[in-house]
Amino acid sequence: DVYTSQHLIRLPLPGFPGIQLYLKDESTHPTGSLKHRLARSLFLYGLCNGWIKEGTTIIESSSGSTAVSEAYFARLLGLPFIAVMPSCTAKRKVEQIEFYGGRCHFVESACEIYAASEMLARELNGHYMAQFTFAERATDWRGNNNIADSIFRQMTHEPHPVPSYIVMSAGTGGTSATIGRYIRCQGYDTQLMVVDPQNSVFLDYWQSRDASLRSPVGSKIEGIGRPRVEPSFIPDVVDEMLRVPDAASVATAHWLETQLGRKVGASTGTNMWGALQLAARMREEGRTGSVVTLLCDSGERYLDTYYNAEWVQANIGDVEPWKAQISQLVK
Repeated sequence: DVYTSQHLIRLPLPGFPGIQLYLKDESTHPTGSLKHRLARSLFLYGLCNGWIKEGTTIIESSSGSTAVSEAYFARLLGLPFIAVMPSCTAKRKVEQIEFYGGRCHFVESACEIYAASEMLARELNGHYMAQFTFAERATDWRGNNNIADSIFRQMTHEPHPVPSYIVMSAGTGGTSATIGRYIRCQGYDTQLMVVDPQNSVFLDYWQSRDASLRSPVGSKIEGIGRPRVEPSFIPDVVDEMLRVPDAASVATAHWLETQLGRKVGASTGTNMWGALQLAARMREEGRTGSVVTLLCDSGERYLDTYYNAEWVQANIGDVEPWKAQISQLVK
């Protein structure tokens, strides 16, 4: 099944004896990212609820990857598609949306995407997919066609088949909700860590439960972190959270390129930073086990940003100290 059997990559890290780190590679989906799963679930949810019919215009608010995947499914169904996204969205994602026949409607700030999407849906009598609301309920976390079930099935023949930790970042919060619920449903002794970038309110909400929290600026790590609390983020299924500096995310993505021989997106760097911290903690405590995280998308989408030294210096800052820290950590 293309939706459940994405590759599981074991990172060879001799500095962590008895501890295995894995990346579940979601970039191998037809639309190149983890969001392929969400887009498929949202379309099924909309169709089965009677919201999507022949000729319905589909509208989505997105930082790019979900919109790419939804444009793909909209084309399969012969439906018009409009993505509402911040003007700073990676150029490659815009090109991919247009390649699948979608249109892009740009707003200046990430905070504006919701109202603009609702307005377009009213004006066009279309269906607003509202991924930030429906992500946690559109996915069947009890079934055998979700990412959590896939992780545990693929880990069956590994040295430590039940992970000590699964590390995930939150965009909608839907994937962390699926993983956390599945762990509890199946009774696994696995902890879920959610990593959160700068300028995101998820960690603060997890600590305070204040749903009114707002950030004046959006996350610079595309696809994860939100300036407001999203309905699909379920804090009670999260065991631990960690704030990851943007420079650490980008540095870790660059380091992963040296390990994998290919580029990954910055959100994968965020994930791996958290996984490395947990592996280091386990090493210090004398524990063995496995840590699993996700490779969310390819870095080829970000050649103009996270892999452009001038852009990184201007928007993220100096990543070299973080690269040095990673080198020390994995020794």
